[in-house]
Amino acid sequence: MIKVIFKDLEKSELAKEAAINHVKNLIDRFPDLEGSKITMTLSMDNSPTQAGPDLFAVKFQCKSGKYKGVILEKYASNYYKALADLSQHLLERLNRFGDKKRVQNRKQARNLLKFTNLENPTPT
Repeated sequence: MIKVIFKDLEKSELAKEAAINHVKNLIDRFPDLEGSKITMTLSMDNSPTQAGPDLFAVKFQCKSGKYKGVILEKYASNYYKALADLSQHLLERLNRFGDKKRVQNRKQARNLLKFTNLENPTPT
């Protein structure tokens, strides 16, 4: 389930579709994201008291599934640039997250194997 939230930004169907398409591309590469609850927050920071450029932010949160707890936020002067930057860095983050879980599972399996061999030593 993909949820798109607009914060300090006018709701736009085009922006929403762009965010959903980027998430669907991620789901194609990482099928374990299929049933996860994903929230995309699209926002714009604009100070009414200080002059300066607008700053767009795109935030990705995975709230369930294998990649639960993955949060990434990117800022840029353009919404689409921030979205592209987010999806590029998210590929790396999800790869590392998957590798980290795989390494932890291997370590647990080795410890379990070591523990069972200590309990039942085979005679030589």
